[in-house]
Amino acid sequence: MNEELMNNADACYQLAEQKATEYFRTLQAQVKEKSYVETLTEDFQAWKHEHIRHPFLSLFSRQKGKPTSKEYEKYIQWLNYRGKLEPYLDRSISYIYMRDLGKSLESADTQKRVQRTVAYLKKHLTSAKENKGFSMADLYRWAQKEEVESTVIWLVSKLKKVTKMIPDGMDAEHAQRKLIKIIGGVMIHAYEEMEEGQGLSRDKRREKLASALKLGYSYGLTYPFIDDLLDANILSEDEERRYTDLIRSTLITGIVPKLGVWKGKNANLIRFIHSELREAFEYIRSNQNQETLKSFYEESYIFFHSQEVDRNKDLSNATYKNEEIFIPVILKSSSSRLIVRSVIGASEDEGFDKRTFFYGIYNQLADDLADMFDDFKEGAVTPYTYYLKHHKTRSDLINPFELYWTVISYLIHHVYHSNLKTKEVILNRAINGLKRLREKLGNQRYQEVMDPFASGIPEFNKMVQLMVRKGDDVDFFDKLLRDHIITTLRNDRSEQDNFLDTIKTVRHQVNNLLSITKNETLPLIEEPIIDAANYSLMGDGKRLRPIMTWVLGIDHYGLDESAIVPLLRSLEYMHTASLIFDDLPSQDNASTRRGRPTLHHVHNTAIAELTGLFLTQKAVEEQASLDQFDSKSVLKLVQYSARTTTKICNGQVMDLESKGKSLTLEQLNTMCFYKTGIAFEASLIMPAILSQANQEELEALKKFSYHAGIAFQIKDDLLDVEGDQNILGKPSGKDAVNKNATFVSIMGMEGAKKAMWEHYCQGMEVLNEIPLKTPFLKHLLNYIVNRDY
Repeated sequence: MNEELMNNADACYQLAEQKATEYFRTLQAQVKEKSYVETLTEDFQAWKHEHIRHPFLSLFSRQKGKPTSKEYEKYIQWLNYRGKLEPYLDRSISYIYMRDLGKSLESADTQKRVQRTVAYLKKHLTSAKENKGFSMADLYRWAQKEEVESTVIWLVSKLKKVTKMIPDGMDAEHAQRKLIKIIGGVMIHAYEEMEEGQGLSRDKRREKLASALKLGYSYGLTYPFIDDLLDANILSEDEERRYTDLIRSTLITGIVPKLGVWKGKNANLIRFIHSELREAFEYIRSNQNQETLKSFYEESYIFFHSQEVDRNKDLSNATYKNEEIFIPVILKSSSSRLIVRSVIGASEDEGFDKRTFFYGIYNQLADDLADMFDDFKEGAVTPYTYYLKHHKTRSDLINPFELYWTVISYLIHHVYHSNLKTKEVILNRAINGLKRLREKLGNQRYQEVMDPFASGIPEFNKMVQLMVRKGDDVDFFDKLLRDHIITTLRNDRSEQDNFLDTIKTVRHQVNNLLSITKNETLPLIEEPIIDAANYSLMGDGKRLRPIMTWVLGIDHYGLDESAIVPLLRSLEYMHTASLIFDDLPSQDNASTRRGRPTLHHVHNTAIAELTGLFLTQKAVEEQASLDQFDSKSVLKLVQYSARTTTKICNGQVMDLESKGKSLTLEQLNTMCFYKTGIAFEASLIMPAILSQANQEELEALKKFSYHAGIAFQIKDDLLDVEGDQNILGKPSGKDAVNKNATFVSIMGMEGAKKAMWEHYCQGMEVLNEIPLKTPFLKHLLNYIVNRDY
């Protein structure tokens, strides 16, 4: 590495370290003098009049009906009903402007922007239609509104790949959540920049938002693949050294070094990470001007180096000085926020750097207190874990809890000039943080935490704990949203796991039901056809259609599992027959299906044609065997099945006649629904018919099937172009060779992806209208658009 560049980087870090040292010494002096106690006591005396009810009035307060903050929608409704929503949002947005945007609440312009944001959020949250949390469909609808669909599709694909590559030993859910949070943070800055540059054209706005999404991902990627990876003890000592050298060299030279030879169990992981981080770094670099690029390199190096200094500490080492514990915390907490502004090339208002620099440690100390036990268990050195470990033998150690209150006092009265709103917001945040910690730990363990940390300030702590017990209206929307997102992600992950388990279990059960038994009295006559049918049936099929029927029939309609077995067979017999016909030389002339040779290659065309006909009749026979249901319902099902088969045939005719021709989108949708969607529809409508569902529900299921089926077909078309043949189980590029009209050939890759996500959204919106007892169909849609085969 160039020695001059290394010296420049070290000099930059030393300057930042000097600044942090001056700040720390100011705080240290105030801790020793305990000057913050008198100041904050006076602040809290004024604060408590607004946040602690008189005991007499509390008897008449209507707190019994108050939902917990874990009940996202109900809690928002309760706040609105009690007239508390607006002040709740006001303090929440004010806090975000201070923390994330480095703004001063003294500014009249900032107050106007806060009020505009509050008004927008209140309208959004009080709309019954809008206040449903968040989902992929909501994200895509936002993308459509802002005309950044392609970027959001790109982002979803990237997040999917990253999540898949998170190794054992790292928390994939945490990594995903952190990435989303950082992308959201960058977007906040981008919106603020656009607000300052009012009058942007539509194209310019679209360009800025698309860039912010990519920049947010690019910057956010450093957290799972640098910070979390280096903290997780996944890399060997030699790998960690080489990896940190690569990062350091990149930040110092501005060029990502080549990876070189990398062997061992982590080789594939490191190659993926190197490729992704190189792409991310080069994207950030390409979006900077010289001034912001210099700031980006400097702040990134300070952040990385201070993290490394902390990471290399040993909790058992009892000799660290106070400066060694706290100064890296000041540096990493301030530089991480300063980086964001440089990442998007944002201008800085007067005082931004100063406010952000002083503010960082406040947030970091609050976070470290909340995570103290997890950090202690992992052996991580933070101000709290180190004090907890060594304070009994080191009387010189600064108590981080006291320093925390000192920082709060310093921010309120020296950085924000005793501004009343700033004081209100920061004190609310501090009390809310302790409330959440007590809730997380339980009263007894919380008290055990407070004992060593608050022992030097008994009277002040007594007052603070009174606020923690009695204080009201101190919670914040960002925490509510964070908890809601965590809960949603966990629920989605649990539901997704159940979905995959269901697919696996039911698929196995269906596979065991499909084999056709030979008639012992006519062995020579039936044998070739039955052998051919069983060959086709035993291929590695997804069995989605009978699985859909099984789940909807049993979980939603409560049908008996054994009673619907004939229906499951029927659906798979029909589907397999359609594939046999589809693969014939007169149609698609496919050589591979479900990972092995097609039926007409194993036998001959005549046998394949007869086998397809045989399976369609076996399907009818199975439907006629549904003897545990009302006969009129079974007859209605058979009639529906016959009409469906007709439509499938018409769809295949349309497909054959379209080869080499240009279709309209409407024609393509019709053809694909008849080819694919109608079979999805049958899988849902047939159990609904047997359960005698009402017409309204049948129509909703048909509508869902339409969108799910077309989304499925579009994904098939996309996989035919960009899929892995080894995963697909059939050759890719088949559509182009056969000159098939597909969504890709008509709309292009980008247009096809947008169309797929549009049908995904419409399918999700239909599900919101159906009172289903199972989340299976929601995750079926997710599976359809995210599958690899």
